[in-house]
Amino acid sequence: MATDPCRIAVLVSGGGTNLQALIDAQNRGDIPHGEIALVISNKEGAYALERAAKAGIPAVVITKAACGGDQESFEDALLAQLAACEIELVVLAGFMSILSKRFTDAYEKRILNVHPSLIPSFCGEGFYGLRVHRAALDKGVKVTGATVHFVNEIPDGGEIILQKAVEIEEGDTPEILQRRVMEQAEWIILPRAVEIVSEKIAQN
Repeated sequence: MATDPCRIAVLVSGGGTNLQALIDAQNRGDIPHGEIALVISNKEGAYALERAAKAGIPAVVITKAACGGDQESFEDALLAQLAACEIELVVLAGFMSILSKRFTDAYEKRILNVHPSLIPSFCGEGFYGLRVHRAALDKGVKVTGATVHFVNEIPDGGEIILQKAVEIEEGDTPEILQRRVMEQAEWIILPRAVEIVSEKIAQN
């Protein structure tokens, strides 16, 4: 018996490269049990919104400032939008806002994040973007990678779903390493993890 695809919201703050990886994977048929039904940005003018528009995906902007600068009001607005669109799975794709326990409990085991290191290395509060890759290079590790994990109230603290290793090469800068980790790990394991969780949700 066919099941309805799991309705997915992707939360973004910037350029949306991981959103694009998910859109491309959906277009290839790699996420058969899921459908990206909504994109939410917490930043006006984020390029990710352009990507959503080009793909014909509804997108909205919800900023903390527009919610009075209050985290609880901001999360209430997010939750209301997710409920209105009947969202079943939330994917954080470069979403630069820490979510409270109240929010993560509302979507327990239904919020995914991709982090650009092999957790538990170079993760937690303060580790994001180029900072992660700079820390890996400063430490002299030979292998890094990316992790997709469930989100709870602890930054990068939820259960790991998938990981993929990436070799560090001679002459790497944080920017070069960031790009290689995206191409060789993030853009591969994020769609896979989304499909794994979507299938479980769709079949329940």
